[in-house]
Amino acid sequence: MKDLLVFLAEGFEEVETLTIVDVLRRADLKVETVSVKDRLEVKGAHDVKVLADKTFDEINIEDYRAMYIPGGQPGATNLMNDKKVLECAHVFNDEGKEVIAICAGPQVLDAAGLLKDGKFTCYPGFENRLKVKDPQDAAVVIEENIITAMGPALAILLGVKLVEVLASKEKAEEVAEGLLLPKLKKFI
Repeated sequence: MKDLLVFLAEGFEEVETLTIVDVLRRADLKVETVSVKDRLEVKGAHDVKVLADKTFDEINIEDYRAMYIPGGQPGATNLMNDKKVLECAHVFNDEGKEVIAICAGPQVLDAAGLLKDGKFTCYPGFENRLKVKDPQDAAVVIEENIITAMGPALAILLGVKLVEVLASKEKAEEVAEGLLLPKLKKFI
């Protein structure tokens, strides 16, 4: 069983994507990036090109414990408009698996009808594009198996929280220490 499926579409937010992959792999979790197109190369919102591990057609969604939707534009909109991604969100939710999104990514969960009023967060101002209302002013919000985060600078916090959810609190603390997160208080 693999731990996290990370969807990539043209225009994904690089910080939100690669930070999550990096942090979870530091915890020895099995993470795969998956292009929703028929090619591995995917260009981010800031013209950074990455090679996904697989294309959507090469995976079996039953092999993953959780799925992740990064933000970025037009990346999140491209994911929202992909019926396979919406179906995947429904399958994961129905099976009680973690469904995770950050920044503009919650629009995918909103389109799938998985968000609840007041039980999510997103990039400030982005809630005006959603059907649900009243986002929380929080870095990360967990509502049952739905996990949302606010945006790029908070991706590392989301990553550590996902290590806690998918591995353990002890592993999350170990990874946070290695990333020097406790030192942030000194500089902020």
